[in-house]
Amino acid sequence: MTELVQHWIDGARTTGASVRTGDVFNPATGAVARQVALAEPSDVDLAVAAAVKAGREWAESSLATRSKILFEYRHLLHAHRDELAALITAEHGKVLSDAAGEVQRGLEVVEFACGIPHLLKGEHSEQVSRGVDAYSVREPLGVVAGITPFNFPVMVPMWMFPLAIAAGNAFVLKPSERDPSASVRLAELFTEAGLPDGVFNVLQGDAMAVNALLDHPDVAGVSFVGSTPIARHVYARGTANGKRVQALGGAKNHMVVLPDADVDVAADAAVSAGYGSAGERCMAISVVVAVGDIADQLVSAIAARTTELTTGPGTDPAAQMGPLVTGVHRDRVTSYVDAGVAAGAALVVDGRGFAPAGHADGFWLAPTLFDNVTPDMTIYQDEIFGPVLSVVRVPTFDAAVDLVNANPYGNGTAIYTGDGLAAREYQRRVHVGMIGVNVPIPVPMAYYSFGGWKDSLFGDTHVHGAEGVKFYTRAKAITARWPRQSGIDLGFPTHG
Repeated sequence: MTELVQHWIDGARTTGASVRTGDVFNPATGAVARQVALAEPSDVDLAVAAAVKAGREWAESSLATRSKILFEYRHLLHAHRDELAALITAEHGKVLSDAAGEVQRGLEVVEFACGIPHLLKGEHSEQVSRGVDAYSVREPLGVVAGITPFNFPVMVPMWMFPLAIAAGNAFVLKPSERDPSASVRLAELFTEAGLPDGVFNVLQGDAMAVNALLDHPDVAGVSFVGSTPIARHVYARGTANGKRVQALGGAKNHMVVLPDADVDVAADAAVSAGYGSAGERCMAISVVVAVGDIADQLVSAIAARTTELTTGPGTDPAAQMGPLVTGVHRDRVTSYVDAGVAAGAALVVDGRGFAPAGHADGFWLAPTLFDNVTPDMTIYQDEIFGPVLSVVRVPTFDAAVDLVNANPYGNGTAIYTGDGLAAREYQRRVHVGMIGVNVPIPVPMAYYSFGGWKDSLFGDTHVHGAEGVKFYTRAKAITARWPRQSGIDLGFPTHG
């Protein structure tokens, strides 16, 4: 019988009331590897009820207890990092080294959350008025949910639930149904670390489960990472139901290369950031902006490196890039390549029609490079989410800044230059949430916050870092007096 990936509710695997299932593919072969249970409304109710019940006691747990469990969880994740990477590769398709890097970046958020006693410290002001002290505390929201994408089945959930749980919340995770297995393993290891049953639950499912979580009266907050149309929906529906929502959307990340840049360094960066994980990254570089007379030399250098890349199964040690996640997604990305050709862009490297020996049925598209792309083309306007890199040529630095700022997305951007003043001017003028200076994928460390601007973020709070702690808690201000004598005063209280 085909293996069924189940939910994790109240500390145990369960199929619940699920009668629907979805296919989970091995992207390298195109074969169905297993099935995943798709939640019914009663499963959502069951998971949230378990979180509500467990969350009451968990919120009363000491900071020392939470920190101790998180340290143990960190130890177990480190011990099982190869297993987690293998689960990612088996269902997503990315090469093992990339999957291992994903696990490491998730681990860093757990390490940050281990410091929750310090992160939850409030403020205190003595003698704000005669005999009166004022102070603030941060308290958990209650039950919070995370809705996460297929491209990082370990890292993105771990941007959310370690901090949320460390802050005293209970958590319901709805991972992508395309690669669901790693999420259940994360939950099992957290239970092994000592987390009480019901504090962390995994609900497999599709849009039905998402909407049920957004509507559920006992879910106080929702974190989301995915495409911009779905992010907009999640934010609108969640906030309409009175929930706190952070919804991170899509991207069209530009890498600006100035004429003084080292061409080899810039080309290496463009290829690494454009084709890593088959371009299925919200922080992938999808547009290289070549400024002035560096364009011809830069395109030639990128093309040479692109044709030398090895595409193959994620388990092949020689492979640098794996397949796309599903056949449907591969066909969608391929249609953008067709559209780029039809629109008149110069197809410098064509990755269509590729398949490694013995894997003809896998979901393959080799690295693809366009030159002379213009802003009116769909390959520039849309988030392709595949191994398609576009080069746009502009005459000046100002034109590059204007191009980046005119784009509706504002997730990440990079500039390559040896001119410190130009780099400083760029970082001040561009309307983008994350900026790399000679760094192609400027993903912040766990102790900084991750998030974009414009159509890349709905809500005003980013994930992980200090803003993550802020999102999963709410402030309470207390003003206290211990009077020696009482008396009635109907006047408005002042501080004097």
